[in-house]
Amino acid sequence: MDKFFIIQQIKSNIGILPKHKAILKGLGLRYINHIVKRRKNKSILGMIKKISYMLQVK
Repeated sequence: MDKFFIIQQIKSNIGILPKHKAILKGLGLRYINHIVKRRKNKSILGMIKKISYMLQVK
């Protein structure tokens, strides 16, 4: 069982809600096609669900 999420930003952060921009910053995503690796936990899962329209999770 893998203990990490691999998260890729697939949409721009221009024109989105300020709360969603804060979530992107919290995840460590900065630009389109940026990929980060984050541990699986409930807080990260909640962030992913909030902005799922902007992300691709592997």
